[in-house]
Amino acid sequence: VQLQASGGGVVQAGGSLRLSCAASGRTFSSAVMGWFRQVSGKEREFVSTTRWGATYYANSVKGRFTISRDNAKNTVYLQMNVLKPEDTAVYYCAAGYRTILTTIQLARAYDSWGQGTLVTVSS
Repeated sequence: VQLQASGGGVVQAGGSLRLSCAASGRTFSSAVMGWFRQVSGKEREFVSTTRWGATYYANSVKGRFTISRDNAKNTVYLQMNVLKPEDTAVYYCAAGYRTILTTIQLARAYDSWGQGTLVTVSS
């Protein structure tokens, strides 16, 4: 599956952004769809995943971020509210077809990745 992420930008602390990830090339509805983020020099960090109707979040974003998907549009979204400077990163969407529950936070459990979209939160 090919993934195209968009929606990043510059926002002040406390603001909101919505990221989108459009998928093509393979059955979208059966994929586990996730969002990760990465700061230069650090490992890619789990943010959120939607798997078979359930949603999962990193503790650092729980209550502020919401993941959703529209299978008719082959798109997954990440609504980010109350953004903080520490949310600044390149955000990547990912698709997994063999991702089991115990591995959803592991980047290696996903098969395809989008190109990343930069989110910058200014203080």
